[in-house]
Amino acid sequence: MGIIDFVRDAGEKLFGRGRAEAAMKDIKADPGNDAKMKAANAAAGDAILDYIKSQNLSATGLTVTFDGSNSTVSVFGVAPDQATKEKIVVAAGNVAGVEKVNDMLTVDKSAPEAQYYTVVSGDTLSKISKQFYGDPNQYQKIFEANKPMLTHPDKIYPGQKLRIPPK
Repeated sequence: MGIIDFVRDAGEKLFGRGRAEAAMKDIKADPGNDAKMKAANAAAGDAILDYIKSQNLSATGLTVTFDGSNSTVSVFGVAPDQATKEKIVVAAGNVAGVEKVNDMLTVDKSAPEAQYYTVVSGDTLSKISKQFYGDPNQYQKIFEANKPMLTHPDKIYPGQKLRIPPK
């Protein structure tokens, strides 16, 4: 549990669609309106929750809130295991417009925690694998640890936060 930092301008662009887009337009039209800000935050939280669910990630009582004033997502619930908990946090944080994730999730089955790594320009999973495991051929371990958000080992981008599982 705790606060995990993300790159605000990197990630899935969820706030430009559907209810979240309409709420953001309302805020721009009337920036001092607290009711519209609350509605926009709720729409953004719902968009992030829907995205997490679309990745086939679930937790008992999973709740997602968004605070646009500080670009922070909070995730609550009970994940079935440590890997699912970390994937939910990474999915919530790898959304454009999110700067921090307040991880309030607990787990049914605890396990050693993964490390997090922010991708920089020129990175490959092999390069990251060599850095963390001393062996570039262990890249598949990182790829598997970040499924379903990653669909191919070559499709990573600068600013993306990845889970690096223990050796």
